[in-house]
Formats: sequence, structure tokens, C-alpha cells
Amino acid sequence: AEPARDYIALPPRNLETFMAHIVILGAGTGGMPAAYEMRATLPREHRVTMINALPDFQFVPSNPWVAVGWRERAQVSFPIRPHLEKKGIEFIAQRVQRIDAPANALELADGTRVAYDYLVITTGPKLAFDEVPGAGPDANTLSICTYDHAEHAWGRYQEFLKNPGPAVIGAMPGASCFGPAYEFAFIFNKDLQRRKLRHKVPLTFVTSEPYIGHLGLGGVGDSKSMLESELRGIDAKWITNAKVTRVEPGRMFVTELDDAGQVKKEHELPFAYSMMLPAFKGVDAVAQVEGLCNPRGFVLIDEYQRSKKYKNIFSAGVCVAIPPVEATPVPTGAPKTGYMIETMVSAIVHNIAAELKGEAADTKATWNAICLADMGDTGAAFVALPQIPPRNVNWFKKGKWVHLAKIAFEKYFIRKMKTGSSEPIYEKVVMKALGIERLEAPR
Repeated sequence: AEPARDYIALPPRNLETFMAHIVILGAGTGGMPAAYEMRATLPREHRVTMINALPDFQFVPSNPWVAVGWRERAQVSFPIRPHLEKKGIEFIAQRVQRIDAPANALELADGTRVAYDYLVITTGPKLAFDEVPGAGPDANTLSICTYDHAEHAWGRYQEFLKNPGPAVIGAMPGASCFGPAYEFAFIFNKDLQRRKLRHKVPLTFVTSEPYIGHLGLGGVGDSKSMLESELRGIDAKWITNAKVTRVEPGRMFVTELDDAGQVKKEHELPFAYSMMLPAFKGVDAVAQVEGLCNPRGFVLIDEYQRSKKYKNIFSAGVCVAIPPVEATPVPTGAPKTGYMIETMVSAIVHNIAAELKGEAADTKATWNAICLADMGDTGAAFVALPQIPPRNVNWFKKGKWVHLAKIAFEKYFIRKMKTGSSEPIYEKVVMKALGIERLEAPR
């Protein structure tokens, strides 16, 4: 942790009469649980406010299903306000234009200024499609990173089904979230099989990972051989160490590097349909705060999820800065999986609660990776404890039970977000399904 003198500190206050305003920025799979847990933990005299650019919650893990028509908006999205207000949490549906961190205030799109005592940043990422010319849903490739992107991909997929052709699926240079790319490749394959069209669609998986199953984690258990086997089983080709340099209508240009980072081969891939996950950056309002973020706009935090410069700013989820597990020929990032985000959120709540009692922050997140990945009618689960090797648990398994567990997880999590439950979902559902004992966040 940084020495206290290096922080921009809070103004003096009387803890016996102080009423804090905690603002949570971003209502995703980290922000919504943070709001509920904060409200359940803190005394009622403290205000909790959620600010989100959109009025609806979106369950992002379901987006691969949305893109092939297996889910609709009403199944994976709902209005935020009524559910938060039932729990006594204020809600503002506006984009934040600027964070005035030294003054402890946010400036909203309509010019409103919102003061805070504590700010919790859970915005998720900015999607860096612009780093590859011609990439993105406004250009030549599709995305499943947001519901709107996945819905757009579903529209394009319906057109594609009328005249099938080659497909390219994967992840761009600098990507860190590889699981959904694999998920979508297998779901795409399964849906085409059900439509009896798979034989008309040559499929290539293109990824910046140094090998199949790296996942931004240096591999987990037998992920390399297992995922290679699964890709072979669906007749998919793949290119690893792939640096996509540009995308034109119906053509993707890829430089394949060797393990030393030298050019191995140049590829020009034709496609009639392509979904490529982008690299992530920090959202503009967060990235522009002096001293808050690294050069890519991710929040620099100490071991207590607290900003290294601003003592009253905490952050969790995809928007925090985590170094890559290892250097790779084509840049890759480390993923922030659900269990890790859940423990980040709990650590933040406990640490803010402690400070409001006049105590020191002492709770740390458990940076472990636990993931359920759907593969259409089966699935793969992996556990990396801790995320960075060497590990105490290094486990990767496949089975139909994972597909069923992912469906159960979706329904349970959405129900939890509607009812305002603050119980840890990974400890209650996912870890139980995987047969893993409860893991306490270290103090």
C-alpha cells in the first residue's frame, strides 16, 4: 500500500455525526452487487447512489446466446431504478462526463454536479475497436461485448444464414477476455449444426493468445490440449500469436508471429461473418483523471482496492489495472473473472465500512479465477487458484453439466439483481457446483 502521505486525503470529519455519500459508478456485474452489498452493510444514515449511463441492467455473460437468437432482451435485461429504489439506493441514469477527484465530485452529461465522500468505480471497459483499422460493429466485424452489439450480431447472423460462407471468430491483439470468444465459436457451431448448415461454413478461430487455451492466464490445467481437441472436433482451424492488422469488407489481414515474436506467416482470410473481441481500455471519464490510471486508462489500486492517489476512490472489475500473467509475442491481458470481481466488491464494502467506523482498511480481494464457459450443449469450467501461477488449484474440466450450470447461474444472478440479495453468488452456486470449499478473502 502507498504511504498515507502520498494520498489526496479526505477533509477532516467527526465520525460520530458524519453521514457519508457513497457513489457507485457503473451498474454491471460488479456495480449492482456493490450497491446492494453496500446498502446491506452500512448504517442507513449513509447514502448510496448508483450512476450508470444506461437505465437498464444487462447480463453480459448471456450475450453469446443473444447473438444466435437463443436469448431476447427481456430474458437478460431489466430496468434498474425500481429494484434499487426498493432497497433505498438512489439511481441516476446518466453518463459521467468528468470526475473532479480533488474536489470529490462528478460532472454528469446534463451539467449536474454530484458530490461524493467515497467513489466506487465499476464501469467496465471502453472497447478499443479503433486500435485495428476496420474492426468493430460500426465497420466490418461484430461484437458480443454489449447487449446492443449482440443484438446487432443476431441481425447480421440472420442475413448470413440466407447465404452462408466462411466465418472468422476470435480475439484481437491486446484482448484480455478470451472465454467469450471460445464460447461464441462453439455456440455458433452448434446453432449451425441444428440448422443443418454447418457444412457450408468453414470456421477459423483467430486469437492473440500464444496457444489455444492460454486464456490470458498462461493456461489452466489441461486447457491447451482440451480446447485444441474441441476445436478439431468441430472442424475449426485456428491461428495463434495472431496480430490482426486491418479488416476490410469480407477480408481480414492477420500477421502470425512465432514464439520469438518474428513474422511467421501473413494471412488474408475471407469471411462472410466475423465476431472478434477487441482489446479493452479505461472509459474516458476515468482515464482522464490525473494520477488515477495507467496509460491504458485502468485504475491503479493498492491491495485494498483503493486508488493509489485518491484515498476515497475504490475500484473493482474489468476497469482495474492488473498486469499480464506473462509476456506474449502478441500482447494479451489478464481476465477479470466473476469470482475475482465478487471478492473485489466485498473487499471494497468491508474497507469503506471500516473507515466509516474510524478503523483501517484491512480486507483484500481473493484474486482467483473461476469460470463457466458454455459450448452450445456442453461446456468447460476452469479454476485457477491463484490466478497467477504457480497455483494451489489448476483445474479444467468439460461436460454437459457445465452447460446446465451456466444456465442456472444466469437465472440465479438475474434473480439476485432483481431481488437485491447481497449473498455471494460464486460461493453459493458456482463453487458448490465445482466442489470447491469456501475461500475467505484474506485480511
